[in-house]
Amino acid sequence: MPVQAPFELEKLSNKEYILNMGPQHPSTHGVLRVVLKLEGELVKDVFPDVGYIHSGVEKLCENRTYPAIVPYLDRLDYLGAVNLEWAYVLAVEKLCGIQVPERAEYIRVILAELNRVMSHLLWYSAFGMDVGALTPIFYAFREREEIIALVEAATGGRLTHNALRIGGFRNDLPKDFLPGLSRFLSSFEKKVDEYEALLIDNVILTARTRGVGVLDPELAVNYGVTGPSLRGSGPAWDLRRTAPYSVYGKFDFRVPVSEGRDTWSRLKVRMDEMRESAKILRQAAAALPAGEVSAKVPRVLKPAPGEAYARVESPRGEFGAWVVSDGTERPYRVKFRSPSFSNLSVLREIAVGCNIADIIAIMGSLDLVIPEIDR
Repeated sequence: MPVQAPFELEKLSNKEYILNMGPQHPSTHGVLRVVLKLEGELVKDVFPDVGYIHSGVEKLCENRTYPAIVPYLDRLDYLGAVNLEWAYVLAVEKLCGIQVPERAEYIRVILAELNRVMSHLLWYSAFGMDVGALTPIFYAFREREEIIALVEAATGGRLTHNALRIGGFRNDLPKDFLPGLSRFLSSFEKKVDEYEALLIDNVILTARTRGVGVLDPELAVNYGVTGPSLRGSGPAWDLRRTAPYSVYGKFDFRVPVSEGRDTWSRLKVRMDEMRESAKILRQAAAALPAGEVSAKVPRVLKPAPGEAYARVESPRGEFGAWVVSDGTERPYRVKFRSPSFSNLSVLREIAVGCNIADIIAIMGSLDLVIPEIDR
């Protein structure tokens, strides 16, 4: 049974009514039900209701061997799959004391940043359609297809990649990967300028998003909001910079932030992030060392009893993986920290008082992926 919204029907005024947006609404980007209390077009209250896609993936992971868990991470956030895989394998590598070869670390950065740009391009396309702009998807998918071709050549997968292995990678990059990456990067920033001119700086869009869905930084921190949704409110919290993992500490890039705190600011941060990802990709490709791409890992992995937690900066924010070992070939406990869950939780705080049409723009600015929330 769906969770009942905390709106007492008998206490509604004769001008108020309840409206269910979803779980089939196209702008919820998955089976998310949002219950709205309205007075005309004015939103008086909001209640997000998840639970329609629940897969029990953490329990599934507790019944799989350590290497067999990796593909399940792809299904949680199919737009940021490499980043989620990375959090899990990092936790297991901590648990086992595995040292990943330097070349593998650089390749992980390259694939994760390509994954980030792929995710932001799809977000940009979907957001445009959410607010009634159909043209942006044809621009963004032009570049996204180039990235997908690169990542598919390296991993064999276009969307769910199963790319990482505990200890590194199964295979090295194909010979034509770096030249293809260089060709893509040669013009990508100019394409981002096109995206901004087409949609982000459009006078109609700015009128719809400026001053809408204002998220104060203190409120964002209290709710555990991370990623571009947090940085759009000012705090420069990005794990790649504030708590560097892998080889991110070797790269020169900035953390894009905006002080506007509103829906438009969250859009702008993602545009700037794509430019910074391009900087990281150039540096990683230029400095890619020779050597092995995988550490020597036992075929049957049985970490000593203990626990480990690792976190990465996914396209939606801080994704964490907690793994507990009891000394067998299967983890005793697995728990994931999903950024979209915290980001969705703040919706009620920032949407009350807006118009019903603003709900679509606000939710789009949070860039939610429902399977990651509804595990």
